[in-house]
Amino acid sequence: MRTTVLAAALAATALVPATAPASGAAPGTDHRHTGQERTRSAPHSPPKGLAPCGAGQLCLWAEPDFTGAAQVHELSGVDIESCVPLPAGRHAQALVNRTGRPVTTYQSAECAETGEFETYPGGGTWVPRSPYTVRAFKIWES
Repeated sequence: MRTTVLAAALAATALVPATAPASGAAPGTDHRHTGQERTRSAPHSPPKGLAPCGAGQLCLWAEPDFTGAAQVHELSGVDIESCVPLPAGRHAQALVNRTGRPVTTYQSAECAETGEFETYPGGGTWVPRSPYTVRAFKIWES
């Protein structure tokens, strides 16, 4: 199923404060029907136990739970609203978006919308397990 998470994430964030526990879950944890865990936090620091990623960066890890080879991308090295394929043979299964802008990740290395894709808010989004293997991304103008 293709989804754009930006509107849903913003609506969920507005409905549930990041500091309020939801049904016994850790503060800031948003459990969705997909079974995937998505954690929101203040933009200044990662939630306890999650990977750090600097302000203004998009950080990608090859394996779930912020493990494996890491890649860091900054706005200064990326063309806004352009498809950025990951280097040949590289992929990501966990990510942190602290760019300050929405980022869409794609299953397709060409940013094709025929595969899975999701958009994540830029103020501080930690995704320990992507619902698909990420092969490309786009950083959007706010």
